[in-house]
Amino acid sequence: MKNSLTILSGNANRSLSGSICKELGVPLGKSVIGRFPEGEIKVQLKENIRGRDIFIIQSMCTPVNDHLMELFCLIDAAKRASAERITAVLPYYAYARQDRKDRPRVPITAKLIANLLVTAGANRILTMDLHAGQIQGFFDIPVDHLYSIKVLIGYLRSKKIKNLVVVTPDVGGIKMARAYSNMLKAPLAIIDKRREDEHSVKVMNLIGEVKDKNVILVDDLVSTGGSLVEAASALKKFGAHDIYAAVVHPVLAGPAAVRLKSSVIKEFITSDTIPISNEKRSKKITVLSVAPLLAEAIKRIHENTSVSSLFARASVEA
Repeated sequence: MKNSLTILSGNANRSLSGSICKELGVPLGKSVIGRFPEGEIKVQLKENIRGRDIFIIQSMCTPVNDHLMELFCLIDAAKRASAERITAVLPYYAYARQDRKDRPRVPITAKLIANLLVTAGANRILTMDLHAGQIQGFFDIPVDHLYSIKVLIGYLRSKKIKNLVVVTPDVGGIKMARAYSNMLKAPLAIIDKRREDEHSVKVMNLIGEVKDKNVILVDDLVSTGGSLVEAASALKKFGAHDIYAAVVHPVLAGPAAVRLKSSVIKEFITSDTIPISNEKRSKKITVLSVAPLLAEAIKRIHENTSVSSLFARASVEA
């Protein structure tokens, strides 16, 4: 494997890339990513990759557009350097919430990003916990869609939380919440909310019972934290005891970190698909690594063996 596999990384999440390389026992490929004086992105691969199987790791996190452009440039550079196959490894896929026309005269940007990745030269996509599973269908190349639930569930089980209820803060997250509910053998509750605008929501009702229970709020991402914090506050009013949050992608935009720190949430459990800066960290935040899962998927793709067992999620079989 070491003789034909090369891992390259953009600047978005080099710590995760390093952890993946450590799991695989291969060095991180040599590349230089910088800026020209006017701000244009400059990329150069510093080793021969002709005929090699290339995996380019890049999370589409802040600054999103800069990291996207780095990714496109790395893919194009690898293609022009005669790589045999290029897999874009996207721990976090941005623009995923723009997956349909929900208002007049708006783009379907998730599809646009898919088109751009293919045009740049990607032969395959490896990603994790897409906001909308149907985004896989936006690609005309193979997509391997992993779920982080096994990583987060292992930690939650180790805490041995008693009298537990799994809650989804959004009706759209029922499938994910049911998966956690099945694997933790805990009942499920649903928060019915109404979005006031892009930055605020209002909890309307609760479907299920949380009175005198400990609660785990599960979601795929947290952006500004408004929905999550409002949901946690509402659960307290409905009589819940300790409230935990298990969220895959810690976008943590704007006031999110401050909101989490001052919220009633006892512990915010997340993954390292997006790096969390020191100024946003707090004692409430627990970060679990998805590097072993991504490394195993890369190994199997490289060796042309089955990846399907890594997709397993309780909600699929439920």
